[in-house]
Amino acid sequence: MDNYAPRESASQSPQAFKQELVNQLATSRRDNGGILQELLGNPFFTAGFGLAGLGAAVRYGSIVLRKGGALLRHRMLVDLEITQHDESYPWILRWMTMHYQNQLTPRARKQVGTLEYLLRRFTPGLHHLQIKTDRVTAPNGYERTAFSLVPGPGKHVLRYENAFIAVSRERVGKSFDSSGRPFETIKLTTLYQFRHIFENLFQEAYQMAMQGTEGKTVVYTSHHMGWDQSGQPKRRRPFDSVVLEEGLAARILGDVKEFLNARTWYLDRGIPYRRGYLLYGPPGTGKTSFVQALAGQLEFNIAMLSLSQRGLNDDLLNHLLLNVPPRSIVLLEDADAAFSNRRQRDADGYSGANVTYSGLLNALDGVASAEERIIFMTTNHIDRLDDALIRPGRIDMTVHLGNASEWQMEHLWDRFYAEFDKDGKGKRRFIQRAVEAGLPGNVSAAALQGLFLYNKGDVEGAISMIDQLDPERSGQALNSVVFSQR
Repeated sequence: MDNYAPRESASQSPQAFKQELVNQLATSRRDNGGILQELLGNPFFTAGFGLAGLGAAVRYGSIVLRKGGALLRHRMLVDLEITQHDESYPWILRWMTMHYQNQLTPRARKQVGTLEYLLRRFTPGLHHLQIKTDRVTAPNGYERTAFSLVPGPGKHVLRYENAFIAVSRERVGKSFDSSGRPFETIKLTTLYQFRHIFENLFQEAYQMAMQGTEGKTVVYTSHHMGWDQSGQPKRRRPFDSVVLEEGLAARILGDVKEFLNARTWYLDRGIPYRRGYLLYGPPGTGKTSFVQALAGQLEFNIAMLSLSQRGLNDDLLNHLLLNVPPRSIVLLEDADAAFSNRRQRDADGYSGANVTYSGLLNALDGVASAEERIIFMTTNHIDRLDDALIRPGRIDMTVHLGNASEWQMEHLWDRFYAEFDKDGKGKRRFIQRAVEAGLPGNVSAAALQGLFLYNKGDVEGAISMIDQLDPERSGQALNSVVFSQR
């Protein structure tokens, strides 16, 4: 390497030094193959250059593979994403569980070919499960707890119509929905050629969901910023199971049906398509029960909301009424209680609902209020409600449900004792005793029903206990002291 070290004398100019260096480099190229040959002959240089080249090749190779894989996936696979807010989200979870369980039944394992057996044998099962707890009410009123296992967050594989489907249930980071629950999505992935099975899958999941609610009424309650199903769907209550004054139930039902059939009429005239009803009267006269029976008759669900609910304010009330579940009657119970509770809070620090009259009025018929809506409000004290709240446009029909009349007593008797009192003699004796005791118009239907339930099938027992009905306690059931005397 001495050839590359030009010696610069003190008197040598920079230009002369550069010329001497060029001459030495030229001589080196002729004698030794040049600098490039020297570098290539250096083992440290070639090793470093090789490692750098290998790193670059790996990097660009991974990019090519990644882009190629993405292109191949785009060409061969199809994804379907369901968010937690979509109505079909619980349907799919339930369908996955039932589909996997059905494949394990003895009937599903019988008489299958070799290929089918191998496919079932090597299809991975659901190994990451999550428990879902529900309360189920039996026809006799007994309530039991039911547990079901649904696919938990993670990755699963299932087979449907000879196609494999990769299922990914994921929680999106630390995101939470309006109700405070982790935000989740479900992604279904299968080969592009089997994309048609998604439509079949959703139809099957929908049919399964509808079978669970067929002939039943779903009750929703407010939960933070949304509506949640309250327990299991309940068997529809027969419309004639709630005995109101003669012709009253039919009149309300007819009005609701007329409203449901008049959507075009409302829209053509620029009238907001919504209707409000107010049911008022003493406790135990069937206000809430009638709404349940009406929903069953119309095949509607019920969205229940208490205006005295803790944490409820004007904005939340408006949001809930704007997002009512489809085909649901909104039931606002004890409309007067919210404002009495507010006054109570001022006295003793109650920190419950904070709904104002103006907030309720705006939610019912303000500029941002919802349409295509049926609202039933109930109250025990109509005198506590402001006239602005119950004016037409907000409340279109006001109905008084009073204590049981003589006509109601007769029909309630028939519902419980028609098969035991076929000649009607027991009913006539009962009504006569009731009139003598001054009960018509002074005792609630709930109190009468309590008497009849206690004496199921016992005509004489019901007649003998009629004196125990206290008109001053018309909204309450018979007390335990009366029961202990029998």
